Amino acid sequence: MKYRLLLAAASLALVMGFGSSTTAVAQDRYCLQGRVWGYPGNCQFASYAQCMATASGTNAYCGVNPRYAYARRYRGYR
Repeated sequence: MKYRLLLAAASLALVMGFGSSTTAVAQDRYCLQGRVWGYPGNCQFASYAQCMATASGTNAYCGVNPRYAYARRYRGYR
């Protein structure tokens, strides 16, 4: 019984580790901004290079998503 509980806890920890994906969180780090897009703009870019490639040839620029720029450093701290 003790080993089953330990096995269940270890497998739950393993599943939770694989369940949290960092790539899904980082998909909206940069925003395409400009007259057409407004503020914060089109926030679907994972890298600055992707955003700049989309903005090239247009009257737009790239900026950091305000959700990340103004987030608290320590979310649990009050």
